[in-house]
Amino acid sequence: MKKRDILEIRVENMEFGGTGTTVVDGIKLSYKGGIAGQKVKMLVKKVRKTKAEGKILSVLEPAEIETSPTCPHYGICGGCSMLSVPYDEQISIKKNQIIELFNEAGHTEVADLEVLKSPSPYEYKNKMEFTFGDKEKGGELMLGMHAKNSPMSIEYVHSCMIVDEDYRKILVATTEFFRNANLPHYRVLAHEGYLRHLVLRKGKNTGDIQVNIVTTTQLEFDMDTYANMLTKLTLNGEIKGILHTFNDSLSDAVIPEKINLLYGVTDFEDILLDKRFNISPFSFFQTNTHGAEVLYSAVKDMIGDKKDIIFDLYSGTGTIGITVSDKANKIVGIEIIEEAVEAAKENIKKNNIKNCEFIAGDVATEVSKISENPELILLDPPRAGIHPKAMGDIISFNSKEILYISCNPKALMNDLKVLKSAGYEIQEVIGVDMFPNSPHVETVVLMSRVDK
Repeated sequence: MKKRDILEIRVENMEFGGTGTTVVDGIKLSYKGGIAGQKVKMLVKKVRKTKAEGKILSVLEPAEIETSPTCPHYGICGGCSMLSVPYDEQISIKKNQIIELFNEAGHTEVADLEVLKSPSPYEYKNKMEFTFGDKEKGGELMLGMHAKNSPMSIEYVHSCMIVDEDYRKILVATTEFFRNANLPHYRVLAHEGYLRHLVLRKGKNTGDIQVNIVTTTQLEFDMDTYANMLTKLTLNGEIKGILHTFNDSLSDAVIPEKINLLYGVTDFEDILLDKRFNISPFSFFQTNTHGAEVLYSAVKDMIGDKKDIIFDLYSGTGTIGITVSDKANKIVGIEIIEEAVEAAKENIKKNNIKNCEFIAGDVATEVSKISENPELILLDPPRAGIHPKAMGDIISFNSKEILYISCNPKALMNDLKVLKSAGYEIQEVIGVDMFPNSPHVETVVLMSRVDK
């Protein structure tokens, strides 16, 4: 095996995070994607003494476990990677991957765990960001997801199975409207064009819908005509707001440089475990509402008896702290994004909760200013894990228990080593599948301080 070889191989193993592996000539070849048992055409990109990297060019034969129905975009769109695998089998794969991560990191006490399912593996997404573009250069306007192995190509995902019918109707209506308007999509490399993104959000428990059309300022167009068209659609939910966001940045991300309200209101509501939350156009909210209810219910169960004080670190808009507010006499949350803290304070008022306090600031600096001692600390850090300075202060509180919620189990493994060396031990581990048909899963770990 050497660089630039084209191989036909079987996917032998699936590692956490969506990496496939196959041993070729005694060398472990790793690549993005792949389902165990598939026969694939592989481009070898790098070769070293004990490992190599490759890229799947095409799937030649499906795996035996691929028996579930798929949408016409599967394998082309860069969204779902496991849609063809029955959901029970997906859960089994993720369970084994998490256990393997724990064991490889030296946490061998985790020999088994349960991965809780999302209530549905389909139509679960409450937010989707679609991109304008074309499938072939100079072709018809498309609106959808970036294609696999061809990031400049856009797949028109009119039959996407992880969003509900309202999303699909708005996507199709928007595509047809702007095709008829003959407006150019934004070309990232040339930095020219008008149409950039369509961001759709929906309260899965309220039916509230927010539509956000994102363009440059390079053209002038009467977006009121677009908003008027949308308000005439027959939907299961109700459009609460239509926004026009202007974004002239060179980045392909949705950056709100200016927002015009075309219709209705800027914010909408959703409900989590009987608590109401206000959601602004760019605020974070768990992408799987019903999955989040499973996650937060599990967190409440793991907290157990009512505590005196709970710290909710990396608290975001307060969803976790507010949903578990009945499990403590006082909740103290810390979050670096000021807008999120303001939203958390509004959500406290909305739910008439008196025992929650949210502080704006970096966890790494703010925790050292708090004089109160928590009985339990909730950690829900970003993907990179916990900053070393923050970790030191967290440990110094000498809390009886720490409940760590991780969207990146690989970072979690390192943080667990630090906590264990500081005198904590793992009591319980569960997985929660917030992202069906993808390689990702939330991991929740309850740790307790060992008295020595």
